[in-house]
Amino acid sequence: MMDLNADLDLIRQAAIDAGSLAIAEREAGLKIESKVGGSPVTSGDLKVDAMLKDRLLSARPDYGWLSEETADTAERLSKRRIFVVDPIDGTVAYMKRTPWWCVPIAVVEDGEVVAAVIHAPEVDETYVATRGGGARRNGKPIHASDVDTLEDASILGDARLIEAPYFDDEPWPAMRFEKRNALAYRMALVAAGAFDAALALTPKWDWDVAAGWLIATEAGARVSDHHGRPWAFNRPDPRQASLVCAAPVIQPMIVRRCKNVPLST
Repeated sequence: MMDLNADLDLIRQAAIDAGSLAIAEREAGLKIESKVGGSPVTSGDLKVDAMLKDRLLSARPDYGWLSEETADTAERLSKRRIFVVDPIDGTVAYMKRTPWWCVPIAVVEDGEVVAAVIHAPEVDETYVATRGGGARRNGKPIHASDVDTLEDASILGDARLIEAPYFDDEPWPAMRFEKRNALAYRMALVAAGAFDAALALTPKWDWDVAAGWLIATEAGARVSDHHGRPWAFNRPDPRQASLVCAAPVIQPMIVRRCKNVPLST
């Protein structure tokens, strides 16, 4: 546990400093480019990535590295522990000066997340967790909601997801849908009980969801793909098939309704 607490202290301060750096870079004027596929990447993303990689690997030179903004290599697969980082999750929100972006950092050991932070600087929220140590927001314990029905549940996701014909045999009840840009932040909000579930039925990169997985599960939420399969990390393909992160009673209700939705590749 001492090692986990030391790692948590390291990544928490790194995430806070990364948020400050991102804001400073935006105020100085961002350079914006497009990645293959069209998603934007800014000079802020790249500078934060470089800062985090230097700081974290200098402190833990025996750890591996996986980040959205660093070319992936097979070297991390030989490491028992790795950092999993998204320098800025929610780049569009960051660019547009809306608050729904964050800096998620996770420590993965033997395929399982053991320490995690999600720092959302523009709403002054820092979520942390260690394996077996519970989850906290700004130092106070958090817990997933105790909702026990999907009727009127609050869902982070696209309402159009439930309009597909896959659900004809078990229609969804009326639910309340909202959107937040950053996937990690959505999971943190479910962990804190601010929303009842976050739902995404397409593959998600580990850097978007690893920190959220630990924070949500330590807060009592349940997380799996939409067929109910558990996640594992630091695999050759660093993606999860989909995301169902929800309060513990309703998570299997969502998974059951998704049984006919095929798994994307």
